Amino acid sequence: MSFLGALYANQTSIDFRRLWRYSTIVSGALVVLTVILLVLRGLNLSIDFEGGGVWTVPVADGVTVAEGREASGLPEARVQLVADPDGGNFIRVQAGTEAIESSPEVVAGLAELGDVSTDEVSVSTVGPTWGSQITAKAVRALILFFVVVSLYLAWRLEWRMAVGALVSVIHDLGITAGVYALFGFEVSPATVIALLTILGYSLYDTVVVYDKVLENQGTMGARVSPVELVNRSMNQVLMRSLNTTLATILPVVSMLVIGVVLLGGDTLWDFALALFIGLILGTYSSVFVAAPVLVWLKQRDPALAEAAAKEAAKGTRRATPRSGPSTRATGAAPAARPVDTDEVDDDEADGGETGAGPDRRGVAAGAGRPGAGAVLVETEFAPRPRKKKRR
Repeated sequence: MSFLGALYANQTSIDFRRLWRYSTIVSGALVVLTVILLVLRGLNLSIDFEGGGVWTVPVADGVTVAEGREASGLPEARVQLVADPDGGNFIRVQAGTEAIESSPEVVAGLAELGDVSTDEVSVSTVGPTWGSQITAKAVRALILFFVVVSLYLAWRLEWRMAVGALVSVIHDLGITAGVYALFGFEVSPATVIALLTILGYSLYDTVVVYDKVLENQGTMGARVSPVELVNRSMNQVLMRSLNTTLATILPVVSMLVIGVVLLGGDTLWDFALALFIGLILGTYSSVFVAAPVLVWLKQRDPALAEAAAKEAAKGTRRATPRSGPSTRATGAAPAARPVDTDEVDDDEADGGETGAGPDRRGVAAGAGRPGAGAVLVETEFAPRPRKKKRR
């Protein structure tokens, strides 16, 4: 069977243990790069979080960002040249709350740059109090999400699985923030909503894997190691995770292509972009972050290690072969009962006859072995037919 056929039938035998070694290095490097980007560049927060003003004016072709900054009279402002899907360009100027008071001058300068009336200049302002409130609510929403999810997973599955799921979710959030910092994408309230949606999809993939691990753990017990248990479970649910991700990404791609490129929806762009990045990261983290974290926690649990040692001891006892022919005295010499040698001499004198009962002879235990003392022990043999004496 080909690999695709085995994947479709959930019969793959991928050694995820080897892949986890490389994925740990990749994830660690991405986390370090994310921290560096957030420190050096930071996030491009919208005015909904920081407060301030946004001025937008249509301009002719050939107008540059430098000309827009000069016309606004705000040297510290963020200026972007945005293309209109219907044709033409826009100059977008964003500044902090200190620029709100000089809004009339900014509007007049941008109107002159675009050769339009001041009524055609779009103005949006948000006070600092509103921005701080929105930021605090977004942070509280994320914290509440983490707490509720941790309690539920610890109750429904295991506390180790709850820890692994949280590590996976934090990994996804961090890498997504790094991508936004790298390319300078704006973080708006729509982005926060998309991030919460991402966390739901990421947790779904992780719970699918953990649920299969819990099922196999109930049937296999401690007969297999945590690595083998999780590795086998991953192969059994790999196709399901891929199908779920593909079925979810296709509508998101359609939002990016149709809603943004064709319809020019900026808000839809913020939402769809965050979803697209988060869904890919969620699938990756469920396989290469949540699973190895669970294995690492299980390997360091003393109770699980003790159960695995007991199971291994049982398997060793079952594999031990039994002793040879049945003897009444085996092992140490003192446990054997000596046999009267006079009785043996009498039997030999009679030609080996022993009577009606079983033949009882003295066997020298250890005879023939160098340095072993000969001890007579009683051993049972099958009875031999009685010989008649000739007269």
